[in-house]
Amino acid sequence: MSKTASKMVPLGTTAPEFYLKDTNSSEWFSFADLKGEKGTLVLFICNHCPFVHHALEEISMIANDYRVQGIGIIAISSNDVVNYPQDAPELMTEFAFENNFEFPYLYDETQDVAKAYGATCTPDFFLFDNLDKLVYRGQLDDSRPGNGIPLSGNDLRGAIDGVVYNRIINPNQKPSIGCSIKWK
Repeated sequence: MSKTASKMVPLGTTAPEFYLKDTNSSEWFSFADLKGEKGTLVLFICNHCPFVHHALEEISMIANDYRVQGIGIIAISSNDVVNYPQDAPELMTEFAFENNFEFPYLYDETQDVAKAYGATCTPDFFLFDNLDKLVYRGQLDDSRPGNGIPLSGNDLRGAIDGVVYNRIINPNQKPSIGCSIKWK
């Protein structure tokens, strides 16, 4: 399992717009369609990554906890499905169903969206405020597969709380670690 760190995109970056197909509903959505009233969490994940599997339970809890507080949740998979067929759109639908995703799981076939966001790994988290400005990019927490640290979501939850409750978000953020995005 190779470890790749997220690229620390400059805070204040405006959320790149996109128009992608949701593998759950087969509808097409833009960032503007899915953004939350108070902010938006865009996460790059995929079906097969052990780092994603490790974090799934906490990701689902975060989505459930914060959707009702005005945070839009958007998951995107950008992996090359020719060389990684387990990440194909029809399998994304199954993966989302099996893991009770209550948020869109979009397919970035061209990989242009991942490039626009500066995503490099799965999971990779980007949190935007209500003005669509990047306020957090980094890790869920210090837990990784096999390191014995329990999942808490503390880093990401702290940032989301900052958006929801209009608090200062610590600019010293740790990069996420995960599988590299599988580029074409």
